[in-house]
Amino acid sequence: MPAKSKKQQMAAGAALAAKKGERSKSSLRGASKQMESSMSRSELEKMAHTKRKSLPKKKGD
Repeated sequence: MPAKSKKQQMAAGAALAAKKGERSKSSLRGASKQMESSMSRSELEKMAHTKRKSLPKKKGD
Protein backbone atom coordinates (compact mmCIF):
# COMPACT_ATOMS: atom_id res chain seq x y z
CA MET A 1 0.00 0.00 0.00
CA PRO A 2 1.59 3.31 -1.00
CA ALA A 3 1.79 6.25 1.39
CA LYS A 4 -0.95 8.90 1.17
CA SER A 5 1.15 11.82 2.45
CA LYS A 6 4.77 12.89 2.90
CA LYS A 7 4.49 12.60 6.67
CA GLN A 8 3.17 9.04 6.38
CA GLN A 9 6.01 8.14 4.00
CA MET A 10 8.60 9.59 6.39
CA ALA A 11 7.11 7.73 9.38
CA ALA A 12 7.20 4.48 7.42
CA GLY A 13 10.86 5.10 6.58
CA ALA A 14 11.72 5.60 10.25
CA ALA A 15 9.80 2.46 11.25
CA LEU A 16 11.54 0.47 8.51
CA ALA A 17 14.95 1.65 9.69
CA ALA A 18 14.10 0.48 13.23
CA LYS A 19 12.86 -2.87 11.95
CA LYS A 20 16.13 -3.34 10.02
CA GLY A 21 18.15 -2.40 13.12
CA GLU A 22 19.62 0.77 11.60
CA ARG A 23 17.84 2.90 14.20
CA SER A 24 16.90 2.19 17.81
CA LYS A 25 13.27 1.34 18.50
CA SER A 26 13.30 3.65 21.51
CA SER A 27 13.91 6.65 19.22
CA LEU A 28 10.55 6.12 17.47
CA ARG A 29 7.52 8.20 18.43
CA GLY A 30 3.89 8.47 17.42
CA ALA A 31 2.89 6.90 14.13
CA SER A 32 6.30 5.43 13.34
CA LYS A 33 6.32 3.56 16.67
CA GLN A 34 2.89 2.12 15.98
CA MET A 35 3.81 1.24 12.37
CA GLU A 36 6.95 -0.61 13.45
CA SER A 37 5.02 -2.93 15.74
CA SER A 38 1.91 -3.48 13.61
CA MET A 39 3.23 -3.70 10.02
CA SER A 40 5.42 -6.23 8.27
CA ARG A 41 8.74 -5.31 6.72
CA SER A 42 7.35 -5.67 3.17
CA GLU A 43 4.40 -3.37 3.96
CA LEU A 44 6.77 -0.76 5.39
CA GLU A 45 9.04 -1.00 2.34
CA LYS A 46 6.11 -0.35 -0.02
CA MET A 47 5.04 2.66 2.02
CA ALA A 48 8.53 4.06 2.53
CA HIS A 49 9.49 3.77 -1.15
CA THR A 50 6.49 5.79 -2.38
CA LYS A 51 7.53 8.73 -4.58
CA ARG A 52 7.03 11.93 -2.56
CA LYS A 53 6.79 14.40 -5.43
CA SER A 54 3.02 14.20 -5.91
CA LEU A 55 2.03 13.61 -2.27
CA PRO A 56 0.48 16.30 -0.07
CA LYS A 57 2.36 17.34 3.07
CA LYS A 58 -0.45 16.07 5.32
CA LYS A 59 -3.23 13.61 4.60
CA GLY A 60 -5.94 16.32 4.67
CA ASP A 61 -4.17 18.75 2.29
